[in-house]
Amino acid sequence: MSKAYWLFGMLAATAACTPEGELANAAPGPADVAQIEAPQPLLESWVPWNAPQRPFKIAGDLYYVGAKNVSAYAVKTPDGIILIDTGFAQTLPQIEANLKTLGMDISDVKIILTSHAHADHVGGVAALKAKTGARLVASEADAALMAAGGRGDFTWGDDLAYPRVRADRIVGDRETVELGGAVLTAHVTPGHTKGCTTWTMKAGGADVVVLCGTSAPGYDLVDNAAYPGIAEDYAASFDRMASLPCDIVLAGHIETIGLAEKAASGALVDPAACKKTIADARAAFEKELARQRAGGAPDES
Repeated sequence: MSKAYWLFGMLAATAACTPEGELANAAPGPADVAQIEAPQPLLESWVPWNAPQRPFKIAGDLYYVGAKNVSAYAVKTPDGIILIDTGFAQTLPQIEANLKTLGMDISDVKIILTSHAHADHVGGVAALKAKTGARLVASEADAALMAAGGRGDFTWGDDLAYPRVRADRIVGDRETVELGGAVLTAHVTPGHTKGCTTWTMKAGGADVVVLCGTSAPGYDLVDNAAYPGIAEDYAASFDRMASLPCDIVLAGHIETIGLAEKAASGALVDPAACKKTIADARAAFEKELARQRAGGAPDES
């Protein structure tokens, strides 16, 4: 997608993030509080992504509770809910309603995990933490980006802004997050962001992989001074994702994998789809990398 799609709203306040260990909660600054209470309007291009989506069960205690094309996944446990991604700030009312439809309450969200620190995936994190007191767990690099409210992104600069929020725990590669018997493992797969995180878990006996972003929209993949190792990171991340046991593949934008349609037809368990999703993303990346190495400008489509 083009960089214009990402223009969201600029914040006056930024914050530093302790780069390791447990982090103390920090109250949002005045600009952040104002944006939590009155979020910037969504761009017209984003509105269809945030259209309502009926929630559905994926497997076991794992559910889809997000919008039409910005994802949120809920893991229900006896000790509360683990939520993976929040979508935009404007997605939160849908998440709350979808949880209620499934017999859950948003106040029971205890842990927030993130795939990556872009506004369409973490724009609602600050508001959700303020509402529920849930703990935010994120990789080191993405925790730093969220603490800055999305500002200073290696591609989007200050254009991808949202209310700043501090992580309560920095999660390392292959470390686990546990609640009420549910165990999720973090796989740091940088590229789309420097701290992009793919999550794996068991649900109903199936191996589930929640992919981090795999696209590179408008990214400089060659001679990128802001991210010198970007191409190498993408390549290593594709290798890592392809190596993960996978029966059910999930993504941050469900229309890209036809998740709602698969759920309706009972075809969610599909190891071949796992392999194909990652292989197709890798092929698209390699094609774009070759084009840029031949002198082409970044493709923003």
